[in-house]
Amino acid sequence: MAVDDATALSELDSSIRTEEEIAAKPLLPAPYPSPSAASTTTAPMAEESLEELDRRYAPYARRDAYGPMGRGPVGAVEAARLAVAAAVLLPLRVVAGLLVLLAYYLVCRVCTLWVEEERDGGEGEGYARLNGWRREGVVRCGRALSRAMMFVFGFYWINVYDRRFPNAEDEPLDQCKNMERPGAIVSNHVSYVDILYHMSASVPSFVAKRSVARLPLVGLVSKCLGCIFVQRESKASDFKGVSGAVTERIQRANQQKDAPIMLLFPEGTTTNGDYLLPFKTGAFLAKAPVQPVILRYPYKRFSPAWDSMSGARHVFLLLCQFANYLEVVHLPVYHPSEQEKEDPKLYANNVRKLMAAEGNLILSDVGLAEKRVYHKALNGLLCQS
Repeated sequence: MAVDDATALSELDSSIRTEEEIAAKPLLPAPYPSPSAASTTTAPMAEESLEELDRRYAPYARRDAYGPMGRGPVGAVEAARLAVAAAVLLPLRVVAGLLVLLAYYLVCRVCTLWVEEERDGGEGEGYARLNGWRREGVVRCGRALSRAMMFVFGFYWINVYDRRFPNAEDEPLDQCKNMERPGAIVSNHVSYVDILYHMSASVPSFVAKRSVARLPLVGLVSKCLGCIFVQRESKASDFKGVSGAVTERIQRANQQKDAPIMLLFPEGTTTNGDYLLPFKTGAFLAKAPVQPVILRYPYKRFSPAWDSMSGARHVFLLLCQFANYLEVVHLPVYHPSEQEKEDPKLYANNVRKLMAAEGNLILSDVGLAEKRVYHKALNGLLCQS
């Protein structure tokens, strides 16, 4: 779906909210109101209050019952509920989750017997070219077990809105099936749960830190998925190799039906789910169509968004919440115009505008650097209190 018509883009721009407009609200009522505005400057002002910090770095501010970084005060009822869940629900879910992970590890171990690992451009290592029964086993079991893992995490129901074929009733079935395959899924990034959902839907490959490849159980699984492993502190020349590997993998997925599709989060970091950060161009360099997907996590008490708290605390609170919610919107495949193919920044920006309009998300200019500043300021404030 190329957006190359000036009128269409004008209408799209008018439907997108910015940070200065009314802020997005969770789909279920939250105890904290959403911010009305946010500044995009990076340096925190001296002695800023918590409210001022939340406005300044609105895409990363938590407004659930547990407050900033999950360390806010909670009432007696909430504390009692958390204690019971920690004693009963948490151990059951930990054991069940480990069993699911072990089951998939064993599947991957069987499917990679007598298969050598490969490398993409010197950076990617794994089993991206599994085929036949091996690939089938990884995909089918991966989808089923990823959904099982989400059930263990409390995501019992997932509302999926499929808008990929808006005019399917007016077109022959064969024509819908023969539409060009996207080379990558581009999704907003809210939580580590995002990856579990996408695995349950399409079992894609994705970019991960090189250390993931060495983790017990998870390492083999990530290699089976054909992940591209990178070193975050790599030199610029290494990143060029990563970019080339990603581009090659996207082109392969676009051209070959059996090749694993790439999953990319072009924002580069997680938000609280109400905002959309600037897109990096890595997913758009291949000039191939992309599949935009929008994720939202409605909540009542604890927000599954992993924005401004430690991983261990977040997993603990997530597993102690009996029910978690996820809503997913699959947009039509976006086919770039010739102008967008020649200008990856334009391509990325147009897809971002479309996702913001369709997902009712607020466009923000802050990025990972501002997120680190916000976390440092929050830690300072909370340590003083």
